[in-house]
Amino acid sequence: MAAQSFDLIVIGAGPGGYVAAIRAAQLGLKTAVVEREHLGGICLNWGCIPTKALLRTSEVFHLMERAKDFGLSADKIGFDLDAVVKRSRGVAAQLSGGIGHLLKKNKVTVVMGAATIPAKGKVTVKTDKGTEELTAKNIVLATGARARELPGLEADGDLVWTYKHALQPPRMPKKLLVIGSGAIGIEFASFYNTLGADTTVVEVMDRVLPVEDAEISALAKKAFTKQGMTIMEKAMVKQLDRAKGKVTAHIEVMGKVEKHDFDTVISAVGIVGNVENLGLEALGVKIDRTHVVTDEFCRTGVDGLYAIGDIAGAPWLAHKASHEGVMVAELIAGKHAHPVKPESIAGCTYCQPQVASVGYTEAKAKELGYDIKVGKFPFIGNGKAIALGEPEGLIKTIFDAKTGELLGAHMIGAEVTELIQGYVVGRQLESTEEDLMNTVFPHPTLSEMMHESVLDAYGRVIHM
Repeated sequence: MAAQSFDLIVIGAGPGGYVAAIRAAQLGLKTAVVEREHLGGICLNWGCIPTKALLRTSEVFHLMERAKDFGLSADKIGFDLDAVVKRSRGVAAQLSGGIGHLLKKNKVTVVMGAATIPAKGKVTVKTDKGTEELTAKNIVLATGARARELPGLEADGDLVWTYKHALQPPRMPKKLLVIGSGAIGIEFASFYNTLGADTTVVEVMDRVLPVEDAEISALAKKAFTKQGMTIMEKAMVKQLDRAKGKVTAHIEVMGKVEKHDFDTVISAVGIVGNVENLGLEALGVKIDRTHVVTDEFCRTGVDGLYAIGDIAGAPWLAHKASHEGVMVAELIAGKHAHPVKPESIAGCTYCQPQVASVGYTEAKAKELGYDIKVGKFPFIGNGKAIALGEPEGLIKTIFDAKTGELLGAHMIGAEVTELIQGYVVGRQLESTEEDLMNTVFPHPTLSEMMHESVLDAYGRVIHM
């Protein structure tokens, strides 16, 4: 069978790959996308979307437990874990089917199977029916990443879980250990803790959510502890002893090893890029710690070969991957492409309370030599937050004192993952403090705190 010829072949149909394929097709390029498992990738099937469905359940459960605070009565509050998981999987399935529809609508050829690149411009796909040969002048790698597993802490699906096991749990944990306090670890800790698991989080760094601003991390730890979590910082799980129905964790803290028993462990210690079995080394692609090295336009240095999303390195976020997909498609089509600026990509963690940020932390801004102005506004000073029964939280803004540039914004509290985009747009438009202060924010909204935080940075705060 003769090889099928395309203008562009995308390997991987996650949020980077399928978006790249659709945008390329919109621009008139004959496009194929190769996917070995599920359309939508990890994000849609095993990450971003199903976890948010689970966290919505725990959020509602938490509100039901607070019914009296709102003048309501709710007796015998409980949950059906199987039904909770079924809803989550249903949401993922619905959206995965939607991706297939979008690809078909845009006339993108979908090939299900495992791809390799035997030579420049050539892709071999092993499918259920055999092998297909594809050719294209341009190839985009969008193969994503998978959970990192540390020696001795490997998942078994029974006592020790990865995020996939945690999304389809065989049981409700009673005593849970979460290794790692990044977004994935903290979200699962928040979900299971809210539903009643006795939850311990171990973080090797000096604070939880270590990529966030230190002040936000401290407030998050305070909130998690208040909810009943045990937080162990500057700690490392050295060993897991597995027995029937029990795991004994050897946890090193301040040079001493403590032993703690759990019935379930979730390992969330980062990710590794899916760079194996693609033939990248033979093509001359540079790989650094399981991630493909690229320039600002996602070019690998091999003519016609690009890498986007998680495989191309941090930040490991779906929206970063999607934007890179659009950029690369437009670059290939001869359009004026805009490179992604990592410092202008928002990070969101959907725990309780939510955490969101964009740009530099206060410490990073100082490290870079900026003379800064810092503004802060607490949720307790906002009418909408009090009306919602969500008075705990903070919005923090960091400005360049010389130019008024918004260097960073950091938030913790109810719905901040929906608020952060205001500051993202501000950074994209290169808004100054004056632009933001002269913007009229609607009342009563949580967004008013964004305005007040800016005002506070310049000694003009009204409601505190």
